[in-house]
Amino acid sequence: MTTYEHILSEIEDGVAVITLNRPEKMNAMNRKLNGELYAAVKAAEADENVGCLVITGAGARAFTAGGDIQEQLSNDAKYSDSEQDAMRDGRRSYEISACAKPVIGMINGVAYGGGAVLASSLDIRVGCENTKFRFLAAAYGRINSTWTLPNQVGWPVAKELLFTARIVGAEEAYRIGLLNHLVPKDQLRARTMEIAKMIATNHRGAVMGVKKLMLEQMAHDLEAQYEAEKHYTTHVLRGAKAKDAFPDFIARKGLKA
Repeated sequence: MTTYEHILSEIEDGVAVITLNRPEKMNAMNRKLNGELYAAVKAAEADENVGCLVITGAGARAFTAGGDIQEQLSNDAKYSDSEQDAMRDGRRSYEISACAKPVIGMINGVAYGGGAVLASSLDIRVGCENTKFRFLAAAYGRINSTWTLPNQVGWPVAKELLFTARIVGAEEAYRIGLLNHLVPKDQLRARTMEIAKMIATNHRGAVMGVKKLMLEQMAHDLEAQYEAEKHYTTHVLRGAKAKDAFPDFIARKGLKA
């Protein structure tokens, strides 16, 4: 297992749990943490023993409060505008979002700025009463989350949250679909791991195929989505035969071909 400086990584029952581990800085995302998070996600994606990933933050205060402002200030003095733009490139958030395996956000506290971008790029989010989101970019002259948030909450709500940069509390986040589940904080890990383990025990190729198709066909019309699914299940992952798909039921009922 790789040792990291700013994240923790473990595998539990087929689930890779990656924890942003700078609690004294509210898990602020500096370049080191970003690089380690990306590396850990790619390692889990390549690990045949992993069927699902969970990303969370250390401590009770923050999933991540966003970018490390102190580092950004230091970089302002050292780098040109073009170099700064390159360092702020959201490509790694995209590649985490596009991970072939499902990624769940265990949103244990605030997810502000870059933390909201990361959270909204994940497949599923589970939160608690400490969970808060804030899509801050418009407040400080940047643009982000236009490719993540509309896919989670729809255009009208996404526009409001991006235009206003206001705080979104846990109850509202659950109501608008930014959280899939809202549970008491002492149940957050148990509920998240319950979902993650259900995913991890399912057919790996089928789960990954569902995600691949949904990402690829997001902007296509209904017929194109159907045809893509038909092609995938004909030429890439053929559907399991009944004896392979339902062995327990067949044995219990004594069914024969």
